[in-house]
Amino acid sequence: MAIKTYKPTSPALRKKTTVVFDHLTKKRPEKSLTAPVKRTGGRNFSGRVTVRWIGGGHKRIYRLIDFKRDKRDVPAKVSAIEYDPNRSANIALLNYADGEKRYIICPDALKVGDTVVAGESAEIRPGNALPLRMIPVGAFVHNIEMRPGKGAQLVRSAGGFAQLMAKEGERATVKLPSNEVRYVALECYATVGQIGNLDYENITIGKAGRSRWFGRLPKVRGVAMNPVDHPHGGGEGKSKGGHPESPWGTPAKGYKTRRRRDSDKYIIQRRK
Repeated sequence: MAIKTYKPTSPALRKKTTVVFDHLTKKRPEKSLTAPVKRTGGRNFSGRVTVRWIGGGHKRIYRLIDFKRDKRDVPAKVSAIEYDPNRSANIALLNYADGEKRYIICPDALKVGDTVVAGESAEIRPGNALPLRMIPVGAFVHNIEMRPGKGAQLVRSAGGFAQLMAKEGERATVKLPSNEVRYVALECYATVGQIGNLDYENITIGKAGRSRWFGRLPKVRGVAMNPVDHPHGGGEGKSKGGHPESPWGTPAKGYKTRRRRDSDKYIIQRRK
């Protein structure tokens, strides 16, 4: 896997970079594992914009990913490694011994022809899923469950990995990519290894139009708006923002917006 650069035959290509897709083995997704995606444009059920800067973009088909890995002790062969437009990581198509097919997030060292398995007796190899109590301390893991059986919620993007720091009682201590350290139940499943597509973080978009292909609208500064649209708006000539805040008055720097949650007691060290 490598980063591809372009000759600057136009201003748009001068800084644009892309990932080389030589490692992908299949272009079309498995039809039985796809679903349509309805685009929201950032709007909720009543048509009001609740998430700004979302709209347009290329049409996508959603790939159904197996985050639960609940097909236990059944070996599966990796038949293809594919691109997924809905996430930064690549995905691997598994063919199970009983004929079923499923997608998983593709670990870094996984190749076509490899065999993976999920279960307590699985080996400690990239792509295998085990409970945290069966994984040795110090190992790199991804696709970590927060509740047993709920499915993976932590560490799912390209290049991501968490490290199993310790085990004590019924909990494991896990250090996440954000440097947050938290407790996770030992019965929660995790996948061994680091997620692939490591060069994703080195991509340079290169031009505004490419951001539009991803469905990202331009972000307008608050100071460029009118007073009716933003607290920073208005004023004669250029003016500074004053107190950094959102259009609804929520402070933007150094202000905690997280509500009290039952899971706060599981966080040992916050990411900041």
